[in-house]
Amino acid sequence: MLFSNGSRAVLLWCRQTACLLLKANSELRVFYPTAVLPWQLYAVRVYVNSSSENLQYPVLFVVRQQKGVLSWQVPLIFRGLYQRTYNYQEVSRTLCPSEPTPETGPSDQIIFVDVASMAPFNIAYELLVTRLENFQLETNKAFNFTASPSQPQYFLYKFPQDVDSVIIKVVSDAVYPCSVVSVQDIVCPVYDLDHNVEFNGVYQSMTKQAAITVQRKDFPGEQFFVVFVIKPEDYACGGSVPSSIHGKLCWEVDLVAPLLCMFPSPCSAPDESSSSGGRQLSSPGCGLPAGSDTDSSVEEESDFDTMPEIESDKNVIRTKVWLMWQLGPWIHLGQDQNIITIAVFYALPVIQLVITYQTVVNVTGNQDICYYNFLCAHPLGVLSAFNNILSNMGHMLLGFLFLLIVLRRDILHRRAMEMKDIYTLDYGIPKHFGLFYAMGIALMMEGVLSACYHVCPNYSNFQFDTSFMYMIAGLCMLKLYQTRHPDINASAYSAYASFAVVICLAVLGVVFGKNDMWFWVIFSMIHVLASLALSTQIYYMGRFKIDLGIFRRAAMVLYTDCIQQCSRPMYMDRMVLLIVGNLVNWSFAIFGLLYRPRDFASYILGIFICNLLLYLAFYIIMKLRSSEKLLPIPLFCIVATAVVWAAALYFFFQTLSSWEETPAESREKNRPCILLGFFDDHDVWHFLSAAALFFSFLVLLTLDDDLDTVRRDKIPVF
Repeated sequence: MLFSNGSRAVLLWCRQTACLLLKANSELRVFYPTAVLPWQLYAVRVYVNSSSENLQYPVLFVVRQQKGVLSWQVPLIFRGLYQRTYNYQEVSRTLCPSEPTPETGPSDQIIFVDVASMAPFNIAYELLVTRLENFQLETNKAFNFTASPSQPQYFLYKFPQDVDSVIIKVVSDAVYPCSVVSVQDIVCPVYDLDHNVEFNGVYQSMTKQAAITVQRKDFPGEQFFVVFVIKPEDYACGGSVPSSIHGKLCWEVDLVAPLLCMFPSPCSAPDESSSSGGRQLSSPGCGLPAGSDTDSSVEEESDFDTMPEIESDKNVIRTKVWLMWQLGPWIHLGQDQNIITIAVFYALPVIQLVITYQTVVNVTGNQDICYYNFLCAHPLGVLSAFNNILSNMGHMLLGFLFLLIVLRRDILHRRAMEMKDIYTLDYGIPKHFGLFYAMGIALMMEGVLSACYHVCPNYSNFQFDTSFMYMIAGLCMLKLYQTRHPDINASAYSAYASFAVVICLAVLGVVFGKNDMWFWVIFSMIHVLASLALSTQIYYMGRFKIDLGIFRRAAMVLYTDCIQQCSRPMYMDRMVLLIVGNLVNWSFAIFGLLYRPRDFASYILGIFICNLLLYLAFYIIMKLRSSEKLLPIPLFCIVATAVVWAAALYFFFQTLSSWEETPAESREKNRPCILLGFFDDHDVWHFLSAAALFFSFLVLLTLDDDLDTVRRDKIPVF
């Protein structure tokens, strides 16, 4: 077709979908076939093509209809990153459909198409108007179509009578298309362009797959449009910078898994996933002068210390039996009351923040804010993935159960104390339950904060999920150390102040740890120095002062212990543990400095867990070397802990989403539910990790039950 400046032409679409050229300045009348139901919705699509690439004189198309006006130009220009432009010679758009009603019956749809150009020469173009034969999507039936940046698509879905919720699954077979899937109410105009697709409804960016759960209650008309828009470049989805997609992309959309209730039965949908006590302290030195920071009296050298000979050392008189029992109530009140206070003041702003995040998601419709497993995200009320929140109930229930177990032991112990039971007074490891109460509360709070994180999982929120894991690991290490050193303990205030410093570092890591080299240098230095200071405290049983004179005293001890008089370390087992521990921590510091992992919270958590496992292994080895026994209950708990942790870690590494990548790339990892049609792999991780932590706590609670019939002056200290 040829035309000159200012002319207008139209085409007539007939029942047989044949297209005829009419004279200029006439109207386009669309007739609905009489063989179909009068209330069925139809859509018309307009296709235009021009061979002209002259950007100075584009061809302008304006389509006017009853409910709106569409306009575009050919060549169609999109602007990407760095003002890069992408030109398209072919453009097609679906017109907003008008829906006949049973009362009025079928009606004609009048469409005007205006074509104009300011070019001083003739321009060839092609215009084609057709009716879409397959405009309505069906449940559990795959539908294939193509789209491109200049040719977006949208389709209609109506809820069947027995379906309350559906999952729209979209899959693209292109290598790396960056696109947007949007669900919009039946309103004209339909926002189906790159610059306006985010104006209405809910939407997701995608590369290879996407999934959106839609509920009937959110659409009063019980129907909606599913809109597909292709980005002109892949950068927005994490692709190369930049790369244009000029060809068409083949997509498949599938509406599956009708959710009739909160726990649906497995559906028969196609497999297509979607997308568009007193003890001896041996001297740490050999022949140090009186008045030094370490004890100078050594009566025997051994790999572990025993309790009977301490009366001669005034520096450790605090380890007498009566003072051990005096420590019990103080530790109990300090640890669990402080952790409750911390939990309340930490959790309240966290809950407020995640509620704000969820509100923003619901108001804006931007499902790129939160990183869910959209193929198994079951909404409930305002929550987008209720299953991920519900699965954290295991932490709360098992934490409460552990508190009941500890309370029972505490009550029995107090009764025995009141009855002056000889085995309670003079036998076994002194009982301090404060840290156990704190561990149970921390397990419950881990469930609360993990649930808060899963309200809207993203990079900034992940610290909520790990904060109480730091505390759990720290409390377990404190408890292990307290078991054989009931007289050498950090106060509750010092312990929780240390946890506060760790959480503060985690927050700083989230803010500055991505690319800031100086942050990693400073953090690695702090890590190494803290490891050395803690090692010194452990080796010298808390009797090595940390102040401005630490370096002078350390040099003196090194000279006298290892150069002047000693041929081997005084506490060989302890020295081996500390050497291995420092090597592990220095390796972590070097790794962080070289690779600067983006997931800083998990990096710190890995440090804590490795140190805890190392100390637990040392404790069990020393226990067995001291001819102590592992009773059936702690042995069972150890085996159960190992088995359940192994199973839990398997599901943990089944990555279903990742906020370390773009939202579109994260959705490539999404997978369907695997348990009861409601829980995914990460939910199973929640269940198993809660059980693993519960068994881990039982290990610490029961590990030394074999010593309940052993006199305290016969219990080794290591």
